[in-house]
Amino acid sequence: MFLENIKNGPHKKGWIEVICGSMFSGKTEELIRRLKRAEFAKQKVEIFKPSIDTRYHEEEVVSHNANSIRSTPVPSSSNIMLLANDVDVIGIDEAQFFDSELVNVCNKLAENGIRVIVAGLDMDYTGKPFGPVPDLLACAEYVTKVHAICMHCGNPAQFSYRKSNETSLVLLGETDSYEPLCRDCFNQQK
Repeated sequence: MFLENIKNGPHKKGWIEVICGSMFSGKTEELIRRLKRAEFAKQKVEIFKPSIDTRYHEEEVVSHNANSIRSTPVPSSSNIMLLANDVDVIGIDEAQFFDSELVNVCNKLAENGIRVIVAGLDMDYTGKPFGPVPDLLACAEYVTKVHAICMHCGNPAQFSYRKSNETSLVLLGETDSYEPLCRDCFNQQK
């Protein structure tokens, strides 16, 4: 249970929530849902995303289902600290694209009484831990792992299989470049 309806008073408490999983698992959809609930509860919300993510919109966080919420694109995690003024809740999308300092930023924000909700891939296309997300999982109070449906067999999928031969770690793409696979189907594709 999340403490979305608690108004932060003189002894406001902060915490970190991480939403992780493979591509097409609903991470951003869940992030947007939580942020909109906080806005509905009249909490002051700020949302950030890495400036390299321009797939759907320059200044909005957009889910694959086309739900969206306004955001501020930032080039590095240190910018979040500079822009997070007088807020109750901070949302961060595509956390895997941020630098490792994101973990310290999130911890400082939580220590300052802010609810921090982070969404991102926990594994890269090779099935290895991705960016700062694994470290965020270790220090978060709440972790939600969401799953897609395996495109080959229909089982729960936790891997983001890259369909091209591109080997760079960061490759922004959609269903043309990636498909969610379960462990067995992912291992068969290697």
